[in-house]
Amino acid sequence: MYDVAIVGAGVIGSAIARELSKFRVNACVIERETDVCEGTSKANSAIVHAGFDAKPGTLKAKLNVEGNALMEKLSQDLDFPLKKNGSLVVCTKDQDATLLDKLLEQSKLNGVPGCRIVEREELMQMEPNLADDVVKALYAPTGAIVCPFHLTIALAENAADNGVEFKMQTSVESIERVMDHYLIHTDDGDIETKAIVNAAGVYADKLNNMVSSRKLEIIPRRGQYMLLDKAAGEHVSHTIFQLPSKMGKGVLVTPTVHGNLLVGPTAEDIDNKEGVNTTMAGLDSLAPTSSLSVKDVPYRQVITSFAGLRAHEKDGDFVLGEAEDAPNFFNAAGIESPGLSSAPAIGIMIAKEVAEKLGLEENPNFNGKRKGIVNPATLSIEERNALIKENPAYGQIICRCESISEGEILDSIHRTLGARTLDGVKRRTRAGMGRCQAGFCSPKVMEILEREIPMSMFDVRKSGEDSKIVVGYNKKI
Repeated sequence: MYDVAIVGAGVIGSAIARELSKFRVNACVIERETDVCEGTSKANSAIVHAGFDAKPGTLKAKLNVEGNALMEKLSQDLDFPLKKNGSLVVCTKDQDATLLDKLLEQSKLNGVPGCRIVEREELMQMEPNLADDVVKALYAPTGAIVCPFHLTIALAENAADNGVEFKMQTSVESIERVMDHYLIHTDDGDIETKAIVNAAGVYADKLNNMVSSRKLEIIPRRGQYMLLDKAAGEHVSHTIFQLPSKMGKGVLVTPTVHGNLLVGPTAEDIDNKEGVNTTMAGLDSLAPTSSLSVKDVPYRQVITSFAGLRAHEKDGDFVLGEAEDAPNFFNAAGIESPGLSSAPAIGIMIAKEVAEKLGLEENPNFNGKRKGIVNPATLSIEERNALIKENPAYGQIICRCESISEGEILDSIHRTLGARTLDGVKRRTRAGMGRCQAGFCSPKVMEILEREIPMSMFDVRKSGEDSKIVVGYNKKI
């Protein structure tokens, strides 16, 4: 029997798993997909919010500011990319400038350091490509950008290295309270556990409603994005927000930690918890909306588009902690923006509650450090030559757009919780994320997966179970 079973291997589930591994605990993470970071955690704005937007007194406000403060040290310990680029909430001449004053006051109530109002003259020095109608902005220097894939994978790897078991491709079908513990019925057998942590994203309401009379309702809120080539990556240097509405923080324009430019998201409530498709109407709305804050965005350099679902709980705040009528069932539900920013703080909060309830002792062997995949591009010529001499695979370039070597791909496959799909390799190494969007490197990556796992070429998948790429021999079809 497990002490704790965490359902969901996104950034929240992985953060909680890592924090729990600081204790002597027999824990597992149950994930229905083939890899970590397959849901909301892979399709978002990749922003570490400063914390001025959330309503004072809410869990969102408290945990956003705490998570922001934890993120830099976490990036150093777990070796994932983070950049403190600061954020701007811009106001045009036709908008109510007093809303910026309200956000500034809210930032003070929430404990966000360094926020101030910036007038147009200084703004133009900070961001020359702001729209002509922009007159002032709220500047938040603690805003940052992060790689959501690397953050989630780093948390999961470190949790696994510290003893947490990950059960991939395992779907929860029902949960039953049996005496003093829970029986989780999955499509891969039953799992007994003393406690459950519900970090199931848009499905968190379904899990909660299996055991609690206090019903949750998670509304999938779809956000669509456009990603532009690295040639457009310096169009802005800060994250540019528009004045927020009841549906969110509006369409943003931001650089990414990898040098691209990201525009989005839309915000539309839908019924389908699997509705991650983009739409023509949604994508067509991004250019005119983003132009209200940033001019001359080079949309001819769009290399891909994508959509993600935010888990919006009808009451509007995070739902965290033990369910009142379900002992040892802990929710981490309704985690929409600023969920990514809040993840480190949520992990600490939930792990502490679980540990206190179960009487867990600290793990003296916990190792909070993790080294990511070596990126030869960050090395000096001498260091790179030495690396290639030691392992020639680092001299064999597989993805030309992103200059990703075979050595990096091999590392992504053979490390803890290693990649087993094309998307798994892509998220760990960026092979396939460049201008051609895997058009040229996919066959070679498939060959490497076939050889190294090993597996049949017919079993190589893009991501999930139903995404096989090779279906037969061309002369037989």
